Amino acid sequence: MLELKNISKKFKNNLLYEDVNFEIRDGELIHLFGKNGSGKSTLFMIICDILEPTTGEISREENVKIGAVIGNSGFIENETILYNLKYLYNLKGTFDEEKVKSLCEMFSLDLYNKKKLSTYSVGMRQKVAIIQAIMEDQNLILFDEPTRGLDVDAIDVFFKLIKKLKKEGKTVVIASHDLYDKLDYDYHLLIKNERIVKSKKYEKV
Repeated sequence: MLELKNISKKFKNNLLYEDVNFEIRDGELIHLFGKNGSGKSTLFMIICDILEPTTGEISREENVKIGAVIGNSGFIENETILYNLKYLYNLKGTFDEEKVKSLCEMFSLDLYNKKKLSTYSVGMRQKVAIIQAIMEDQNLILFDEPTRGLDVDAIDVFFKLIKKLKKEGKTVVIASHDLYDKLDYDYHLLIKNERIVKSKKYEKV
């Protein structure tokens, strides 16, 4: 699906990692973890072509369609949830209103709420961000600290969603300090000592 080849990333004199090589395959559920500032979000932005690596390259299969929640997702703040999701959907496809409505209901959101996104709580915005990352049937989904601001019920919905995506053969990478031990990862990626190490076992950092 996607392969990182000899990737390094450096900001001025700060080297995050170097000589990173690993492959992401169809249907995998992966946990990415590391200390604050280790470069988890940066790695996601490199995969999404938002940032360029200092060295190395990424090769993708033609059918890879990426959805992502990275940091504080940007929305059109003075517009509604319907306007925002429809706008994002229509950039690449034709808006599937019933599908998006169903996803909103799953997270106890009203697609037709007239309130502006600027009035939404952190948790509500996070739900909208999760929805936009999966609503177009994306097959590689990157979640950066996905449960930020979510209440217990919404976290449970999120876990069920991840299990559903995996059953559908989607590939999901979750960057988080939390293990989320309700999820059955295929493997973990640990950012440590300027390397990204693949492991079947979770290690505390």
